[in-house]
Amino acid sequence: MTRIARFRHAGRNKFGVLDGDSFVDATRAYAAAQQAKGVPHADALADVVLPPDLLVFFESGDTGTAALQEAVAYAAALDPEVARREGIRVDRSEATVAVPIPRPPKIVCVARNYAKHAAEANLQISEIPILFPRFGATQIADGEAIIVPTVSKEVDWEGELAVVIGKGGRHIRKEDAFAHVGGYTIFNDVSVRDYQFRVTQYTGGKNFHASAPVGPHITLADEGLNPHNLRITTTVNGVVKQDATTAEFIFDIPTLIEHISEFIELEPGDIIPTGTPAGVGFKRQPPEFLADGDVVEVSVEGIGTLTNPVRNEE
Repeated sequence: MTRIARFRHAGRNKFGVLDGDSFVDATRAYAAAQQAKGVPHADALADVVLPPDLLVFFESGDTGTAALQEAVAYAAALDPEVARREGIRVDRSEATVAVPIPRPPKIVCVARNYAKHAAEANLQISEIPILFPRFGATQIADGEAIIVPTVSKEVDWEGELAVVIGKGGRHIRKEDAFAHVGGYTIFNDVSVRDYQFRVTQYTGGKNFHASAPVGPHITLADEGLNPHNLRITTTVNGVVKQDATTAEFIFDIPTLIEHISEFIELEPGDIIPTGTPAGVGFKRQPPEFLADGDVVEVSVEGIGTLTNPVRNEE
């Protein structure tokens, strides 16, 4: 599986490809590959073709994909210690993972996409997907803190698989939908429940500061991963709260893409969290909510684990 990420190292943002316990710096590897071929201004070329910006990567389409493949192949052929000395390989312990796409064109979230979740919430299953917007500024990276706001203590977890759009378009047919998927990541649609249910729309309760953990990386879609048969679990302080499989989707990914693209143009870098399974906190007896000191982990089979501590707003 090719897993791409943004990370910081030595004070700079990097475009990383996860390889075991290290990242390949894709920009540096591509520059070195061009230098080895005698291409002039290789560093400047790499900064244009594979900059440390995953949105640019998805926008560049086949050009970016080909450059990434060349960079990975070049790095793989190097002795690991040589690659480390040349800055092409960075140990994960020396890097800090960042939000994969900090400024996505859109985050379009899906509600009630698991029948058991709809049932636990005593809500009907809709005939069409229920959607609501997330703002990119609410995103936080793996390891960063979910913030319990001063105005509420009803902060709830919602582990989800998220789709990253690689090729945009409108009126995308179901049979063509997967050609528009660039990859998959993990999303925790943290919800402030009293703000969410105080009114009939979800926007306020779904857009608090530091309430959207995402990452830690994006698994590219051309790797044979079946997104409709992945186990997804959420734990709080090591206790399993959600345990389901994406085979339980009410609306599969082609249906979601077809529906969303009926009314708005999808763009490279758009993120579609596909809904959360049963096991959220507000419907437990008694209700459970996140508190300062908790640790939330969302794992999706074939992708990885997204881990975030919980802190009170200062």
